[in-house]
Amino acid sequence: MSEVGRASAPKVGLLYPTRDCGEDDFVRMAALLDPSITVEFSYVEWGEDVSDIAEMGALEKLNAVRELGEPDRLAVAAAGLTGFAPHVVALACSSCSFLQGLDGARKQAADLAALMGAPATSTSLAFVAAARAMGLSRVGLASVYGEEVTSAFAEFLADAGITTTHHVAMDAPSDRALASWDRHRIADLTERGDDPGAEAVLVPETALHTADLVPGLERRLGKPVLTATQVTIWRALAEAGHAATGGGAGALLERAR
Repeated sequence: MSEVGRASAPKVGLLYPTRDCGEDDFVRMAALLDPSITVEFSYVEWGEDVSDIAEMGALEKLNAVRELGEPDRLAVAAAGLTGFAPHVVALACSSCSFLQGLDGARKQAADLAALMGAPATSTSLAFVAAARAMGLSRVGLASVYGEEVTSAFAEFLADAGITTTHHVAMDAPSDRALASWDRHRIADLTERGDDPGAEAVLVPETALHTADLVPGLERRLGKPVLTATQVTIWRALAEAGHAATGGGAGALLERAR
């Protein structure tokens, strides 16, 4: 990255799957981590056969989400950020990155970086980076996905050397439904994903509104909680060469500095 990019206020471009779901949570988390940050969204379009994901069966959902992560769709979405000229790009979708596997997720990021001429990452890779930065090797998963997709994320983490000691798979109907979950449902989800053998709990869903909840969840569980919004913005800043400067976003900022 150029010295101009490093010296100016960080501009983060996010590729996001569904309009009007969790964008405001990313903006809020960005303000917590670095008040100078600017966030811009471009949307990865669902396949033509996807009308209402809440009405789809498990296999149909799996295929639709996997399709979201295909190179052509990401390239079209990334083109929407060209005028914004981000210092870093992140695929802000957990499942459409980890369903490609660890090597596939790395290739997604490399392809986006080459396309945009800027560093790139994804929510899934950000979870791995955050766990490593905090020295975590055993985690619980508070998953809103079904069993098959949850298992895929556990395998993704295992390939990165991170063991899942316990998981919950809530099989929520859609990201739009998840965007309406309140703090009580999210707290319950996080508690269900906890385990005495877990060093932290991961919450891998970018539609959940968690920006203002992490410190309270950590006090409740007595251990770090890593959420999709939190790790995505944290890692994007790191990739852009900017250290997070704010507070109120949980143990990640304290232990991974």
